[in-house]
Amino acid sequence: MATNNIAVASVAAVPFRKGASRSFWRKAQRSLLHSPVTASALGFLVLLVLAALTAPWISPADPLAQDLLNGREAPFWWPGAPGAGGVLGTDALGRDVLSRIIFGSRISLLVGVTSVLLSGIVGVALGAVSGFYGGWIDNTIMRAGDVLLSLPFLMLAIAIIAVLGPNLLNLILVLSISNWIVYARLVRGEVLSVKRQEYIEAARTIGVRDFSLLVRHIMPNAFSPVLVISSFSMAQMILTEASLSFLGLGVQPPTPTWGGMLSEAREYFQLAPWITVFPGLAIMFTVLAVNTVGDWMRDLLDPRLQA
Repeated sequence: MATNNIAVASVAAVPFRKGASRSFWRKAQRSLLHSPVTASALGFLVLLVLAALTAPWISPADPLAQDLLNGREAPFWWPGAPGAGGVLGTDALGRDVLSRIIFGSRISLLVGVTSVLLSGIVGVALGAVSGFYGGWIDNTIMRAGDVLLSLPFLMLAIAIIAVLGPNLLNLILVLSISNWIVYARLVRGEVLSVKRQEYIEAARTIGVRDFSLLVRHIMPNAFSPVLVISSFSMAQMILTEASLSFLGLGVQPPTPTWGGMLSEAREYFQLAPWITVFPGLAIMFTVLAVNTVGDWMRDLLDPRLQA
């Protein structure tokens, strides 16, 4: 994550203007045409979102329905052991693996998007106030962030969830609390740079209020780097949610989650490897796709690469 933060910090502010929006989208389309890997990653994410939204209608079976007589059935195409377990087989309790992966995508995307939104809103607000007013406000917010960063994130998450209890709401809360400082530091740096510009001083002299200065003149300059870092943060949140669910500290069974599926299947890896392989591939491809799209957005919004 630290590497991504350093890379994002180098992206200068590129505010979206109405007159430049059309050329921006044309540039985005051209870059996708010249990068099949990025286009594939973006297409994968679109399909994943559509699958999560339409899970009740496209899933081949009820993800919670158990059939103990058909437990650990291999997929019909599995090499060496073709079975009657459908497209991706069944788990130890006879539940359809494909259906559980589809429904599990809803948890991963919900946790990823919600935690990024909450931490982004809090971090952007605190970073803007910290950079704009400075003084003791700046010191208090930044020192609180330093304390948070000094704590091992996974250990902190485990401690908080152990106290509050493992459920979806507490999981989102923990992830949001742990990530706001990333946005706060980024926005603070942008505000410190922009607020010294002459047009900001001119706006002050004609009586523009602080809130209007922040919202209308300063914050648009931080939009691009915040958008880029959000994509990297979402990949981290999805991976962290899977890790906590694997440890039993995320969303509790029988709700299907990718990390929970891996935890339940680890005892059957040699007997029924498909139970472990496909949830693991879902996590891997999703995180890779989000990071690939994040790299593409960073390059697209970097003014040094503007033609």
